[in-house]
Amino acid sequence: MGLFDFLRRNKINEVHKHETEKPSVANSKEQGLPTGQQDSVDEFTQQMITEADECVEHFSVRFGKLDYSVESLKIVDEILAEASDFVDEMEEDAVRGITQSLGTYIFEVARRNFGGKYYWYDKLQQPILVTGQPHFEISILAIEKVKGRLKNGPEDNIPFYFKGYIERVTNAKTGDKALIV
Repeated sequence: MGLFDFLRRNKINEVHKHETEKPSVANSKEQGLPTGQQDSVDEFTQQMITEADECVEHFSVRFGKLDYSVESLKIVDEILAEASDFVDEMEEDAVRGITQSLGTYIFEVARRNFGGKYYWYDKLQQPILVTGQPHFEISILAIEKVKGRLKNGPEDNIPFYFKGYIERVTNAKTGDKALIV
């Protein structure tokens, strides 16, 4: 079952449930958290981690090390540059697969390096990562950006996009809200 099938089945009412549940605490390394940092991982986050790990397994062999570092997003951009050359010839399922896979990897780079919580964004029927709660809310729609990179080419450069996210997170003040698309 794909990520979107999983999420459609569990829908947004689970968000409130996740906030009140006390899921089991998983190993920090398995969660993609810095060593020594413990956090509970809800089912939605675990599904995102699994999807991103599958992306790493799939693309690392051919394109190089995907290690959840910000630097690894250059490799993601290379993958998308290659795919954008023939995206019009790809089957719809293949486009959706690459978009979902690489988008989820970008989300996990953000979460592992800057924290955040996943929510389901009904308007676009996709995940959104919100960083900084409760003090501020800087959000990204990585899957939307991957779609743009495939369609528009280098003008939707992934490392540049992510740099904007980093700047907003690191310079955020209490009460700030921004959506990086």
